[in-house]
Amino acid sequence: MLRLTKGRYAARHAETAEEIAACQRLRHLSFVAGTGAVARSEGYDRDAFDTACHHIMVEERATGQLVCCFRILPLADGGEIAQSYSAQFYELSALESFEGPIIELGRFCIHPDHTDPDILRIAWGALTAYVDAHDVKLLFGCSSFQGTDSAQYTDAFALLTEKHLAPKRWLPRVKAPRIFPFATGLARVKPDLKRAMQAMPPLLRTYLLMGGWVSDHAVVDRDLNTLHVFTGLEIGAIPPARARLLRATANA
Repeated sequence: MLRLTKGRYAARHAETAEEIAACQRLRHLSFVAGTGAVARSEGYDRDAFDTACHHIMVEERATGQLVCCFRILPLADGGEIAQSYSAQFYELSALESFEGPIIELGRFCIHPDHTDPDILRIAWGALTAYVDAHDVKLLFGCSSFQGTDSAQYTDAFALLTEKHLAPKRWLPRVKAPRIFPFATGLARVKPDLKRAMQAMPPLLRTYLLMGGWVSDHAVVDRDLNTLHVFTGLEIGAIPPARARLLRATANA
């Protein structure tokens, strides 16, 4: 069972129904309350995938306050990717041939009142510990931009187009009825790097720093009031220096 401590924070598996419910309340606070998203269950963000996932909590040690959570869906290999949350929105047959264990990272959120960067560090440390323990070869999920107005993210999507599109052999195809095809629409736009990185969601920035890649289109999710891109990270492609930093946190 995963347990990791670093400074003021500790990461661990949610072990009870009450702890999973606490994660669902934090998810509601992060993804639904005040965001324009459609509430499915008053005060909780729940779906059918929760029962198949491992739920990871990051707590403040002194108070027990839940400050971050995410869920992990383990899959034996790419042949099971159709069982993922992401497969509802993206046509992922190209990844069905991916060999080795893969995991979907989902519902990653940090409490809006807690901005300590160590929270994100220990969350990634916990994820690294899980990846190493289970010999995971691919990490994937959906990375979300708040709101559905793509114009406010022009530089970010132009940068994704210029530098971070998925390899053709793994490229997700269109499945959702409403999309923003940024790779074709912004192919000639030169991004302003500073504005692009400021607009990039923190989780996606971390993926990209490790060599992650994205789909060539964003899905317009009106239920959650977001634009999201499919994001993949091949573990073997993480730069060695970055991998050493992650493992140093995971083994702290």
